[in-house]
Amino acid sequence: MAVDYAVIVLYLAGMLAMGWWGMRRAKSKSDFLVAGRRLGPAMYSGTMAAIVLGGASTIGGVGLGYQYGLSGAWMVFTIGLGLLALSLFFSARIARLKVYTVSEMLDLRYGGSAGLISGVVMWAYTLMLAVTSTIAYATIFDVLFGMDRTFSIILGGVIVVAYSTLGGMWSITLTDMVQFVVKTIGVLLLLLPIAVIKAGGFAEMKAQLPDDYFAPLGIGGQTVFTYVLIYSFGMLIGQDIWQRVFTARGDKVARLGGTAAGTYCLVYALAGAVIGTAAKVLYPHLGSSDDAFATIVKDSLPMGVRGLVLAAALSAVMSTSSGALIACATVANNDIWSRVKAFAAARRRAADPGAGVSAGADAGADVDSGAHGAGEERGHDEVRGNRIFILLMGVAVIVIAIALSNVVEALTLAYNVLVGGLLVPILGGLLWKRGTAAGALASVAVGGVTVIGLMIALGVLANEPIYYGLIASLVAYVVVSLATKPTDPVVLTAWRARLAGDSPGHAASDGTTAEAAAAPAERV
Repeated sequence: MAVDYAVIVLYLAGMLAMGWWGMRRAKSKSDFLVAGRRLGPAMYSGTMAAIVLGGASTIGGVGLGYQYGLSGAWMVFTIGLGLLALSLFFSARIARLKVYTVSEMLDLRYGGSAGLISGVVMWAYTLMLAVTSTIAYATIFDVLFGMDRTFSIILGGVIVVAYSTLGGMWSITLTDMVQFVVKTIGVLLLLLPIAVIKAGGFAEMKAQLPDDYFAPLGIGGQTVFTYVLIYSFGMLIGQDIWQRVFTARGDKVARLGGTAAGTYCLVYALAGAVIGTAAKVLYPHLGSSDDAFATIVKDSLPMGVRGLVLAAALSAVMSTSSGALIACATVANNDIWSRVKAFAAARRRAADPGAGVSAGADAGADVDSGAHGAGEERGHDEVRGNRIFILLMGVAVIVIAIALSNVVEALTLAYNVLVGGLLVPILGGLLWKRGTAAGALASVAVGGVTVIGLMIALGVLANEPIYYGLIASLVAYVVVSLATKPTDPVVLTAWRARLAGDSPGHAASDGTTAEAAAAPAERV
C-alpha cells in the first residue's frame, strides 16, 4: 500500500500547489469568480465534466450498477442529458448575459425584484451540495487509511477550502482539469476493463446475473422519470453549473465544450454501471451497494493502479465539492449579503437623508449587479471579500458535514427545493416574454412551499413532492403573470440587449477596469 499512499499524497499536494498558483492569476472579481470569462474549449469541457461527475456519480453510480445492473446508469445518464440540453439550447444566451449568479439573471429579466428570494433558495441548494460532497471524504479516507470519519471530513474539506480560497475559480479550474484527467484514466481506462476481465467478460456476467440486470428499465420507469425531473432539470438551473458557463470565452465554446462534456457524462454513466455489474458477479453478498466501488478497487486492482483509481474517486468528490463551495460563497456574497447591506444603507438614508448621500453612493456600488466599481483597489477589495466568503462557507460546510448523517436525504432535499422553486421562473424568463416579476415570485413561493410540505407529509425520498411542486410552480407562474401588468418594456429591451451580447455596462458588470476591458483577453 505504500505506493498507493504515495500516489494519494502527491495528488493532494498537487491540488494545494495549484491553489497557490491560481492565487497569482486572480487579480479581479471576474478572475476570481469566473476565471476571467476566457476559458477555451478544452479547459471548459474538462472542467464542466469534472464538476457534474462527483462522488455520487462515481461511487454512487457503481453502487447503482451493483444493485440494478446496466439500468443503474440512468442517474448519471440524466445528468449528461441535462448538460447536453443546457449546452445546446441555453448556454450561449447564459454566457452573453455577463453576470455572476442566477439571481442576477432573474433581476435583469424581471426588473430587480426576484433576486433575494431566489438567492436564498440557490444558497441552500449549493450549501447542501457542498456538504454532501464533503461527507464522501469519510468513505474514501476510511478505505485509504482507516481514518476516523470526523478527521477524514476535516482533512478533505480543509484541502478544498484552501485551494478554493487562494485562487477562486482559477484554482478550481486548474484542479478540475487535473481531476478530469485522473478520473478518465482511473475509471474509464483502468478500472472498467480490469473489472470486466476479472468478472469473466460480458458473457460470464450475463450468465451469472438475472435478466433484469441487463434490461434498459430494470431500475423502474418511474425512477428514471424522477431522475429526469431532478437531475436533468437541475443541470439547467444550478448556480454551480451556470458559474462554469460564465467562464466560457464565447458562445461557441459554451455550446461545443458543454456538448462534449455532456457526451462524456453519458459514457461515464455506462462505465459506472458496468463496473457495478461486474462487482455483483465478483462480490454478490456485500452489505451495502455503496461498498461496491471500494471493494472492487481494494481487492481487484494491483498496487499503484489502486492508488490511481482511489485518487480518481477523490478527484470526483473534490471537483464537485469545490464547485459547489465557490457557488455557495458567490450567492451568499453577491445575492444575499450585498442586498442586506443595501437594505440597511437605504434605512440609514431614510432616517438621516443628509448623512446618507455619500454613504449611499458607496453602499450602492457594492450592490448593483451592473455597477461593480472599477479600479485596481476596488478589484482587490472584491477579491478579498469573496475569499472571506469562501472561507466562511467552507467552515460551515465542514461543520454541517460532520453533524449530518443521511447524505441521500440531504441531496434529495436540495435538488427538490431547487427544481421545485426555481426551474419555472428561470426557464420562463428565458422562453416566455409575458412572464412577470410577480409571477416569478409566486412561482418560487408556491413551488417551494408545495415541495417542502409534501416532503414533510410523504417523506423526503418520495417522488410526489417534485411532481406536484413543479405543477404548482408552473400554474402559479402562468396565472399570476397573466393577471398582473406586463414587465416594463424598458426592462425587456435591456434584457434582450444583454441576451444579444450588447451590454453597455460590461466592464462594470465584470468587475474589471476599463483598461482591462480594452486589453486583449488572454486565451486559455
